[in-house]
Amino acid sequence: MSVTARIRPAGPYSLPLTAQGAGDATRVWRAGVLRAVVGGEQAVATQLRDGTVVVRGPSEEAVAGLRWMLAVDEDHTEFLRRFKHDELLRGPIAHLQGKRVLRVGTVAQALLRALCGQLIEAWRARAMEKRIIRSVCEPVGDLHRAPDCATLARSSPAELRALGLHARRGATLARLCRSLELERLKAVPSPVVAERLERERGLGAWSVGVVCLEGLGRREYGLVGDLGLVKLAIALKGRWVEGHETAELLEPYGDWAGLASVYLMSGFARGLVPVPDPEKIRRPPQRISSRAA
Repeated sequence: MSVTARIRPAGPYSLPLTAQGAGDATRVWRAGVLRAVVGGEQAVATQLRDGTVVVRGPSEEAVAGLRWMLAVDEDHTEFLRRFKHDELLRGPIAHLQGKRVLRVGTVAQALLRALCGQLIEAWRARAMEKRIIRSVCEPVGDLHRAPDCATLARSSPAELRALGLHARRGATLARLCRSLELERLKAVPSPVVAERLERERGLGAWSVGVVCLEGLGRREYGLVGDLGLVKLAIALKGRWVEGHETAELLEPYGDWAGLASVYLMSGFARGLVPVPDPEKIRRPPQRISSRAA
């Protein structure tokens, strides 16, 4: 590798917290090293004890791309300051303040992730996404290139169905990739992006949150309807809730709703969010409408 960047992150930053669970077809987190395919090349990132993030790659483009994926330049100090005394977020912020949202290589991959993740468990969704990317994208060493619009547009709904994606969602993916250059959404305001995506059948608030957070690097739209938020809402309310009701949890956080949803779910999973009675958490009914779109 010929290019190295030593980066002082803007604000508190933890690569282990940010990259944890990053394993997919395009990247892997192992033994303190994140390895990812960026624009057809593999690059790696590590963090030194003094907080410096070191990114290495074969080109300036690969290093810059991984730097963007790591979100090291997106200072979230204002989020930490504003909500450090919030009833629900104070625990997660105290213990996870270096966590950022790890972005994917292309907006098309974020859309694929959103469509794979609807109505099924997270591990099944990631397995499906990995299977599709490995099938349609070229390998780069032991990983694969992130899909772009042209790559996914070549896949028919029937082919995607054979790889596990529901026919209707496969049709939505193919239609959007054929009619819209998704990377151009990075220059479009978030409300316009949300309005455009929600016009598509099968895409709703949760999908918009995934695309904005992981594909565009935006924080205004949260993961409304995510099963993690549904479980938290059940624990807080002491009753079953529908996915759309989780929007109430995120409303107080305004333009930070996206990052707040990640902190709430990560904190709740670690027991850092106070709930009235943990025994009230039960397995949701099979047809609970979380992650509906």
